[in-house]
Amino acid sequence: MDKISKESRSLNMAKIKSKNTSPELLLRKALFAEKLRYRIHYNLPGSPDVVFPSKKLAIFINGCFWHGHKCKNDHKPKSNEEFWDIKIKNNIKRDKKNYKKIKELGWNYYIVWECDIIENLERIKKSIKKLLL
Repeated sequence: MDKISKESRSLNMAKIKSKNTSPELLLRKALFAEKLRYRIHYNLPGSPDVVFPSKKLAIFINGCFWHGHKCKNDHKPKSNEEFWDIKIKNNIKRDKKNYKKIKELGWNYYIVWECDIIENLERIKKSIKKLLL
């Protein structure tokens, strides 16, 4: 059972941003410090968070909860479990469709998980730099 009211929970969830999140800003700042120049808010399927148009590379910075990543940060709400299960499964299906569309357009994509940015930022930077070569 949820400890707060349905209305309060709805307000809390509505406040969660979809752009310029903390993990996004951390990675973008790290890439900029490496003198890597990128675009944001680029018009591609799935709205990638960071794009290198000249290399046709789209980077998705996925939140572990919203995109169904099974990691140590995995936490599912105890209330309205059926709703959240359906929501997350639909997000995963939509992601797969968008990744397929990006490949069909001749682009490559790279998925970065929120938990990895916190734990492995240096490794992620190296991986991205390697993809840009």
